[in-house]
Amino acid sequence: MCGIAGTFSVKGFFSKADMQTAGEKLNHRGPDGYGFFEEEEVMLLHRRLSIIDLDNRASQPMSSHDGRYVMVYNGEVYNYVELKEKIIQEHKGTAMADFKTTSDSEVVLRLFELHGRNFVSELNGMFAICIYDRQEHKLYLYRDRMGIKPLFWYSDTEGNFAFASELKALTAFESISKEVNHESIFNFLRSGFIPSPITIYKNIHKLESGTCLTVSRSGIEKNIFWELTKQVDGNKLKNEKEVLVKLDSTLSETVKIQLRSDVPYGIFLSGGVDSSLVTALATKHVNGKLNTFSIGFREQTHNEAPHARAVASHLGTNHHEFIVSHSDAIALIETFFDVYDEPYADTSGIPTMLVSKLAAQHVKVVLSGEGGDELFYGYGTHNWSVRLNKFPFDTFRIPMRILFKQLSSRYKRVAELLKYDSDKTFLPEHIYSQEQYLFNFDELKNLMLNKHVSDLNQFTEKYFTSLSSTFSGLQKMASEELQSLYEIMYPLQDDLLTKVDRATMQHSIEARVPLLDNHLVQLALQIDSSLKIKNGINKYPLKKLLANYVPEEIFMRPKRGFSIPLAKWLRTEWKYLIDGYLNEKVIAEVGLFKPEEVKKMIRQFYSGDDYLYNRLWCLIALHRWLIKNQ
Repeated sequence: MCGIAGTFSVKGFFSKADMQTAGEKLNHRGPDGYGFFEEEEVMLLHRRLSIIDLDNRASQPMSSHDGRYVMVYNGEVYNYVELKEKIIQEHKGTAMADFKTTSDSEVVLRLFELHGRNFVSELNGMFAICIYDRQEHKLYLYRDRMGIKPLFWYSDTEGNFAFASELKALTAFESISKEVNHESIFNFLRSGFIPSPITIYKNIHKLESGTCLTVSRSGIEKNIFWELTKQVDGNKLKNEKEVLVKLDSTLSETVKIQLRSDVPYGIFLSGGVDSSLVTALATKHVNGKLNTFSIGFREQTHNEAPHARAVASHLGTNHHEFIVSHSDAIALIETFFDVYDEPYADTSGIPTMLVSKLAAQHVKVVLSGEGGDELFYGYGTHNWSVRLNKFPFDTFRIPMRILFKQLSSRYKRVAELLKYDSDKTFLPEHIYSQEQYLFNFDELKNLMLNKHVSDLNQFTEKYFTSLSSTFSGLQKMASEELQSLYEIMYPLQDDLLTKVDRATMQHSIEARVPLLDNHLVQLALQIDSSLKIKNGINKYPLKKLLANYVPEEIFMRPKRGFSIPLAKWLRTEWKYLIDGYLNEKVIAEVGLFKPEEVKKMIRQFYSGDDYLYNRLWCLIALHRWLIKNQ
């Protein structure tokens, strides 16, 4: 894993000095090496984190054997050994079969030489790739199927283009506009993150997962090489025994191949189903004890460390544990906000940064369990998507909405969902927003100053039109399957995978996610919904599989999530954040919200309405970013 950046422009628009500054902003992503390429209108930069083939010959930018192509690449292609063997067999006796390194990078570049822009279909891994064709004067950029590795890009009307692994590298260029995209603010307040392809800046974008961008003197062309919604068909696997056999085989092989490394590795072990299963399978493929890492809290309501400890003890791992105090978290807050470059409200990023710091003392690669909840229906959102389309909710929507509005905050959220017809393709977003205690449209309309309401209406219509287009033709799909697709495409990619990438790279370690392997994702999409939630048990296939390795009494418990005791801390040690970022002066300076509505929310929170903690945190994160960056 590494950090990459590059430009394609009218000569002189992007200065070499700014390019060097951009590289410095990516130091944490690659402290092991630095490489730079410059020719005519192109500059390419690479910061190396050495994982496979530690020799300098595997450094980047890397040139093809004939010098025509130059590549910078971030990520890992796990099937590089098999791909290399295939190339050698098919091109024996030619220059194409002659490899100078044992790196996956050289295999990736050689595949492009052989197959051109469609080479990416051969790759199984996580990646953000840029290849420059010196003959045709074209840049080809690729982002992996699941959006595991980040890639941001900038363009303007004059044909100037730049890209980088992180936003902070692009904003290092003085010539790049930093104008705020107000559409992203609306999306952030609904989700707690900014969904692809937009960013907080108007002219900077996230390259969508499964997408290729071709940049030349004549402009920019975008092509989708893999699309999640196109992978779903009606031929579902419904036989439990068959599913469990395939799942065990596929996941075991996936974990094995993702343990390929020339440096020490370990696993983030929360004690939950996903990380426990990855750990159990990994122990089959290693010699000696596997390193595992976990985080706990002094507040027992949020402490899963004992569960992780029990799994580690049963599997015989070399377990490392860190118990987080509020002072540990306070010391990280400013770094936390800066690491994510744009407004970001998932506070589980704080313990993720702490467990990454712990792991970095022992290993350079970690496996993590992201993806299991989204693919196998692990969230309450999946249960609600089923309930809302069954009796009595489907029959008595209006009377039940009236009733639920009189009850507790949880039922009031359900009342909000009952406003929408069950066949609406944007229902998954509403379910997610309410499950996360975030703002719905009516609440935002009430919160924002009147002068912003027309923009809010416009952005709302644009957002849901985009969702409807994304899910068009899928209305007949089971509601829980649609919910799963939504959460894979948005919260998983732009929240959870973003969190893990930035937290681990901040400490210069590489995170791999076996549950998002190409073959595992394809298999998960084939499994019928009736097996993913069975007998009231979410993630049924994964739990059945885990029971082969770990006793059920260790892992069969209500899902808790990887979160901090935010409601408690905001009322005590972190109260200064509310006082500092949500006071009348700051509210007026930012100029987005009605002061009386923010004050009302704060009063309700202090009076015991815990559900408001996420909304207040969103406002704190947004105000802090705007004050610092504007």
